Amino acid sequence: MSTQERGIESVNVPTLQPPRGHYSHGVCANGFVFVSGQLPVTPEGERLVDAPFEVQAKQALDNVAAILSACGSSVSRLVQVRVYITSVDYWGAFNDVYAAWAGDAKPARCVVPVPALSHGVAVEIEATALAG
Repeated sequence: MSTQERGIESVNVPTLQPPRGHYSHGVCANGFVFVSGQLPVTPEGERLVDAPFEVQAKQALDNVAAILSACGSSVSRLVQVRVYITSVDYWGAFNDVYAAWAGDAKPARCVVPVPALSHGVAVEIEATALAG
């Protein structure tokens, strides 16, 4: 039985950098959208390793929003957001960028300091939302 036959739809957004591993940008299943961890990578594939933290955070969040949109959802339908940052000192800056991005949406959220992330970036974000 295929994933579509089981009600699971994998989604890759053509305007974003294709996944480099064995995963999809997002998966729609049972009324939810699950967004894979998003790094600060531009649609052209540029990894924003040397960009200021706020620029990295905004790009990763914009990638999440693009995937939600492609799955027929939106930021306003977020249920949970998980954020990994390479320094607890980034918490305040992330919260500011996130609040401006999320607007009135206040899903459940965790921000976890980690020692390192792929490609040397400072932030990775994954999310779960209700489907459109």
